[in-house]
Amino acid sequence: MRRSLFLTLSCLLAALAVSAQIPSLERVEPMFWWVGMSNPNVQLIVHGDHIGSRKVVLKYPGVQLVKVHQVENPNYLFVDLRISSATLPGTFPIKFTKAGEKALIYQYTLNKRDHSVGRAQGVTSKDLIYLIMPDRFANADPKNDSVAGLREQGINRAKMYSRHGGDLQGIIDHLDYLKDLGVTAIWLTPAIENDEPKTSYHGYAVTDHYKIDPRYGTNELYKQLVAKCHQIGMKVVMDLVHNHAGTEGYTILDMPMKSWVHQWPTYTTSNFRDAAVMDPHASPADRKRMLDGWFDHRMADMNENNPYVQNFLTQNHIWWVEYSGVDGFRLDTYPYNDPQYMADWAVKVKAEFPHLSIFGETLVWSAANQAFFTEGNTVNRGFDTHLPGVTDGVWKEAVYDALNAREGWTEGVNRLYSVMAQDFLYKDPTKNTIFLDNHDMSRFLSVVGEDFTKYKSGIALLLTMRGVPQMYYGDEILMKNFSNPDGLVREDFPGGWPGDKYNMFLPTGRGVKENYAFNYVRTLANYRKNTSALQTGKLMQYIPENGVYVFFRYDAQKTVMVVFNSWDIDQTISTGRYEERINGANKALNVITGETIDISSLSIGAKATLVLEILPNNKH
Repeated sequence: MRRSLFLTLSCLLAALAVSAQIPSLERVEPMFWWVGMSNPNVQLIVHGDHIGSRKVVLKYPGVQLVKVHQVENPNYLFVDLRISSATLPGTFPIKFTKAGEKALIYQYTLNKRDHSVGRAQGVTSKDLIYLIMPDRFANADPKNDSVAGLREQGINRAKMYSRHGGDLQGIIDHLDYLKDLGVTAIWLTPAIENDEPKTSYHGYAVTDHYKIDPRYGTNELYKQLVAKCHQIGMKVVMDLVHNHAGTEGYTILDMPMKSWVHQWPTYTTSNFRDAAVMDPHASPADRKRMLDGWFDHRMADMNENNPYVQNFLTQNHIWWVEYSGVDGFRLDTYPYNDPQYMADWAVKVKAEFPHLSIFGETLVWSAANQAFFTEGNTVNRGFDTHLPGVTDGVWKEAVYDALNAREGWTEGVNRLYSVMAQDFLYKDPTKNTIFLDNHDMSRFLSVVGEDFTKYKSGIALLLTMRGVPQMYYGDEILMKNFSNPDGLVREDFPGGWPGDKYNMFLPTGRGVKENYAFNYVRTLANYRKNTSALQTGKLMQYIPENGVYVFFRYDAQKTVMVVFNSWDIDQTISTGRYEERINGANKALNVITGETIDISSLSIGAKATLVLEILPNNKH
């Protein structure tokens, strides 16, 4: 998400009123933990009416009460525990005592870690990610459309800013559809509670970091979703928001301390200029506003220099992986976070889950800008971010140029070639997530003018290029619209609601063109799923000539040739230039049509793309 926010004096006064209404022991977070973690330390955040005036008493073999922190707000205690490697799973009381008053008791549980095969396994270049906005995909449980006690009630599918009722069960019910399509991983926009008065269906204004939004389901149902995905060979990516939180969350309404969020004399937005973070000549004031300015009035900017905030966020994210078994994290608004904290966060998360994958949203405008945020200090940043990959928006823009713009020395298809030529900037470019659209931008079909040939070419490039490909829900059935406003690109998946006119989860509910598009994606996605050359193979590209861009993906098993004609006219090309990769072969399998064709020369339509598996001479 890309906007920001701030807490006014009136909000602070309102928070004081709220604090007088909370129970004596309102919550303890993390609610439970595990023995055998790599990091033996855990910091509990305890919230309750004047809980800070109480002493903490606990006794359990292997658990040491290291320190109790009293902070500015008397409604909080931060409790440091150290859990030795020999500690056994079990439950024990934590007592909050005060002279002359009854002790408050919280039963704290330490669980055994789940080391089942397939948990936190990572999402890699072998996968195809399918991005889903839960509220807009499918409604399988109308009973949770409106939940008592939440600030926004009911659903209204006629309004783009209202909730529409999609839920986790709706996703579970359509996992077979996704598996058939060739999807191997799903990424949900945040399913965590967003209890804002309006327009929080997108999930990026978190109000309870430890709770699935009840309009989507429960924590247990989320855990079941992950388990069901694993059972059928699919993975799950969880969307995290470090940078900001919804203003209706308890830590914002009743902040532990003034430095919990970034405070300004008056409401101040970010300048949204990532260059201020990397510019060696940048004004400190510009850099501060970029990092500390708010995204939106309903999204408080978290102060990641505050060690209590750091512990709160890092432990929460570790908790979700151990609890649910998710396979990867997508990190929202990555450039707006404190750089040193994010590096420390990544080290701590990977220490617990070595195979977990992580990629950050970096919607910037050059490959160098993207690489600045990635691991390895490859662009002389001065320290290692430990961020394996980014959302490769620069690649996306280059594909749009290749499909829509006139060819020039650095324009059109040559821009795509040049972007790929800059892969030397990354420690490992195959960990970048490549995509054509998402929930924050215009849909791919609309950007290419609803030109079906361009659509197919874009899909072909997405599913054959290096990196981790990601599709947006409905791309395969030709969903369209421009992000003006963004609600137009977050429409309901047809058939996800009882009574929908069309059910495009089924072939019978799709039109001829939608079925053609679905089958085109399905054919390529499943071919990719079974072709290691497109997953982990090397890439060799050739400088475009006469608007024709050719690259190869290859390994010891197969060689795949991809030919894209960016011109507005049909062309016939000789393949002699590519002999070093064709290696004497004269036949190839057209992956889409299944035909075997002669490749001494190739005829290719305007704006079209061929995906060809080279057949060695002894195989045809």
